[in-house]
Amino acid sequence: MIEIPEAQNLARQFEEALTGKVITRVVAAATPHRFAWYWGNPEDYASMLAGKAITGAAVFGSRPELWVEDMRISFADGVNLRFYPSADKAPAKHQLLLEFDTGEVLCCTVQMYGGLFAFPDGANDDFYYVVAQEKPSPLSAEFDALYFAGLLTDKTNKLSAKAFLATEQRIPGLGNGVLQDILWRAKIHPKRKMNTLSDQEFENLFQAVKALLAEMTAQGGRDTEKDLYGNPGRYLTVMSKNNAGLPCPGCGTSIRRFSYLGGNVYVCDKCQTIEA
Repeated sequence: MIEIPEAQNLARQFEEALTGKVITRVVAAATPHRFAWYWGNPEDYASMLAGKAITGAAVFGSRPELWVEDMRISFADGVNLRFYPSADKAPAKHQLLLEFDTGEVLCCTVQMYGGLFAFPDGANDDFYYVVAQEKPSPLSAEFDALYFAGLLTDKTNKLSAKAFLATEQRIPGLGNGVLQDILWRAKIHPKRKMNTLSDQEFENLFQAVKALLAEMTAQGGRDTEKDLYGNPGRYLTVMSKNNAGLPCPGCGTSIRRFSYLGGNVYVCDKCQTIEA
C-alpha cells in the first residue's frame, strides 16, 4: 500500500517524468473492479482530461496527486502506478490509463481496493483528502514534539500504540506498513497502551516517527513497495512480510507475525515488550 514515503517518491517521479506532457487518450474503468473508486462517473474522465497538459504534482498524506491544468488526479490506497514507454508495454487489464503525446502511458491498476479520483481543482470534499491537506506531514517542521504531544488526549491515551498512530487519520499517510519499523525502533509493542508509556518512551516514539519516515522517504520508499518504474524502494524493512520468522537484528529473537486491528503486525517479543 502507498504510504507517506512512497507517495512522496511517486509525486517526485510524476514531476520528473510527466510534467509538460499532454494527455491524448484516457481509458477509465476498462476492466471492472468492484473496489476501484472514482470521483463521479469514470466515463467522464476522457472529456475532463484529454487534451490537457500535466502541470505538476503534489502529495497529501499517502496520496500522490497529478495536476492536469485545472484538474487534479489523486491516487489513494492500493493503486499500482506504472509508467511505460508505449501502450503495448502496459498490461491489458487496468482501471485507468493515460496516454501522452509522446506515446508513453501511465497505467493504473487496483488489486484489493483503491481510489482514482479525477476532479476539478477544489472540488474534492472527501473527508480523507481534506484532512490530509489540513494536517502537517511528519516530514515537515510543523510536525514537532509539541504537535505530537497534542495528539495524546484523554481519549487517545487509552488506545494501543498501533491504534494511536495509524487510525482515525491522526497522522494521514502513516499506516500499518511504516508503523512496523517505527514501533520496533521505539521498542514499543503494537498492543501497548499509550497511557502506560513513560515520558521517555513517548519521546522515543516521536523521534522514531520523524526519523524513520525521513529515512524511508530519502531512500525512495520501502523494499516492500514499488515505484513508478516497478522498482522496489531502497529502505530495507526490518519488520515486514519479507522478514517474518527471521531473527530480529537487535537481539536474534524470531520475528513474529499476527493479525491485529485489521492487518498483520510484525514484532520482536523481546525488544518490544507489551508491558510497561
